[in-house]
Amino acid sequence: MPELPEVETIRQDLLKKLINKKIARVVVYKPMSVANQKAAFIKALQDNAITNIERRGKLLVWSLKFPTVIPSEPRGDEGSLSVVGEPEISHPLRRGIRNDKSVALLVHLKMTGQLIYIKMSFPRKRESSGDGSPIKSGMTVVAGGHKLSEKDIDTLPNKWTRIVFVFADGGELFFNDLRLFGYMKLATQSEVDAALKKYGPEPPLTLPSPVGRGGDSPLLAGEGRRVRSRSQDAGKDFTLSYFSSLFKKRKNTNLKALLLNQELIAGLGNIYVDEVCFVAGVKPTRRVGSITKAEQQKLFHAIPKILTEALKHRGTTFRNFLDSSGKKGNYTDFLMVYDRDGQPCKRCGKIILKTKAAGRGTHFCPKCQK
Repeated sequence: MPELPEVETIRQDLLKKLINKKIARVVVYKPMSVANQKAAFIKALQDNAITNIERRGKLLVWSLKFPTVIPSEPRGDEGSLSVVGEPEISHPLRRGIRNDKSVALLVHLKMTGQLIYIKMSFPRKRESSGDGSPIKSGMTVVAGGHKLSEKDIDTLPNKWTRIVFVFADGGELFFNDLRLFGYMKLATQSEVDAALKKYGPEPPLTLPSPVGRGGDSPLLAGEGRRVRSRSQDAGKDFTLSYFSSLFKKRKNTNLKALLLNQELIAGLGNIYVDEVCFVAGVKPTRRVGSITKAEQQKLFHAIPKILTEALKHRGTTFRNFLDSSGKKGNYTDFLMVYDRDGQPCKRCGKIILKTKAAGRGTHFCPKCQK
């Protein structure tokens, strides 16, 4: 799953491609990837435009130029959209008829989602709705999310394509998802607010380069109208006092499970939790109640440090991430423990071990971490 640095990289790059472009056509191949009625989803987005892209943890919030009423009628696949460690996002259909206007599109890549934007640099006949014609030279490609091969891009749409946006200027955005955990959801302002409240405070980041107007924070950059999705709206700030309070209430939880919980801290995932624990010198398998005050402080300071460094290098690439310029993230060379089991520790030379914690593969150094 792409984590905060990867999703923020995608967000910043797509801002340069999608803002204020008219959506001429929407194709939904897999209705279960849409948390609204298919016909209403398409109607609301065609002839609309994305005016801003914001982020909360790993959730993307795309502001829409024209708010629209979405009818809610019961359908067969009502339920919730969730994955382990992520806040549950309820389907709007669970609450019956509503008449307020959708102002945003919520987008979550979950485990295997991809966002792929393609624009030909010269006129060329090509239907995005399923001809599968090869895409070769003379095009702009930006992609982020689950790993994809050159062949996958050459034959879009492919069997993993769930939703396609065709823009009036000829650009196309493909939402691919192998395991169908990812989703797009039209949301009212109240639904946006409710979704954001389910996320804990986000660690402060020193971002590499602002995007957008004037002194805007890159986290909130973009042109045009915005929905309310600023990170400070989601709850308490990420402070040492708040962070330490988490350890008092969950003494029997293991450390990794605590740090992965998006309702407590937004944005951390499997890769960066392992790296944070290494920097702090703490084993991720330890019970929360055994973590000392000094260790809590080390963990607290390590979290923004690791996330900022990863963002600076445009994220980490393994089996599942390309950034939205189609380039591999290059934080891999800086990783100390994640995916390095069986290799010597870069600091002490001991062999990195792998175990399971919070249901996830977990890496640590038996000497550097206590």
